[in-house]
Amino acid sequence: MAAQNWDTGRIRRALLLAGAVVVVGGAALWYHYSGRETTDNAQIDGHITPVASRVGGTILEVKVADNQPVEAGAILIRVDPRDYEVAVARAEADLADAQAALDAAKSGIPIAATTTTGQVTTANASVERAAAGLVISVKDIEVARARQTAAQARLREAQANEVRAGRDLDRMKQLIAKDEVSQQQYDGAVAASEAARAAVDSVKALVLESEQAVLSAESRRGQASENTRQAQADLRTAQTAPAQMTVTRARAASAQARVAQVSAMLQQARLNLAYTTIAAPAAGIVSKKSVEIGQVIAPGQPLLALVPLDKVWVTANFKETQLTEMKPGLAARVYVDTYGREYTGRIESIAAATGARFSLLPPENATGNYVKIVQRIPVKILLDAGQDRDHVLRPGMSVTATVFTR
Repeated sequence: MAAQNWDTGRIRRALLLAGAVVVVGGAALWYHYSGRETTDNAQIDGHITPVASRVGGTILEVKVADNQPVEAGAILIRVDPRDYEVAVARAEADLADAQAALDAAKSGIPIAATTTTGQVTTANASVERAAAGLVISVKDIEVARARQTAAQARLREAQANEVRAGRDLDRMKQLIAKDEVSQQQYDGAVAASEAARAAVDSVKALVLESEQAVLSAESRRGQASENTRQAQADLRTAQTAPAQMTVTRARAASAQARVAQVSAMLQQARLNLAYTTIAAPAAGIVSKKSVEIGQVIAPGQPLLALVPLDKVWVTANFKETQLTEMKPGLAARVYVDTYGREYTGRIESIAAATGARFSLLPPENATGNYVKIVQRIPVKILLDAGQDRDHVLRPGMSVTATVFTR
């Protein structure tokens, strides 16, 4: 009976000890796992650089193959450059032509300034000469008309003398027929009549001459007036010199702008020629190559992709309920399924929205058919330096990420 009681006591103590061990172990496990958050919805991420051509043309040379490592600046692809070489030559010729036009326009500015100044001076002098000639012609008309008036008065006087001499001669003819006057007196009357007639003819010639002088003076006045109008028109034309200079300077400015435009076209042509050689923008592994020799490509067409492996990280999609204690800087451990190896790192950042918000068709919860679903938020984990010296980690590999919240 005593032995039986002793065995029962031992069993009780063993049970109590086992219970204590279970409680302590459970508490230790709870404490251990309560300070970490784990997800297997995680993968390796990295930069993927798409390589495309900035110009179109025929592929002459492809110098890389799929999965080939290349250094930054290495030549990848060459496009047929002949069309672009012709474009450069044409742009250079256009630039030379535009430069020549600019030089001509600039040299025309001082010439135009000198010419227009001389035109103004000459036009002013012509106006002054024409005005003086007009004044002289007006005075000549006045003198000619005065002489015409005097000649006409002398003509009337001579005609009156002729009439009187003719009447005297008629009386003498009657008297000579009656022998009442001497032959000498009759001859004197005849001579006086002829002299009066000759005086009339002489004065008529003077009147005609004065009329011609008046007509000539009036003609000179008309010519002088025309000269004056022409000189004034020339002066108005010459006075447009500032506007002409503005036009000349505007042509020079236009030629300067043309030079700048053609220079830009030449620069673009040279850039296009340089774009026919496609180099690696960064070091990495060639992937997704879709270009072959002889292929005709268009500008912007994807040709291949470069995957740099010197900097990779982990994108872990944690449930929103796991983010309560997470913040940048917390330590993390990453288990890579491919190699069965763990890597250490730290949280670099937490995404600003859930993955559903960045999907092609974000959920619209305002429709009324709402079902609450735990969302996942991407967390970026940077691996500690020096753990992937051989660059064996590839973007897209599946991993299990654990973050230590304390």
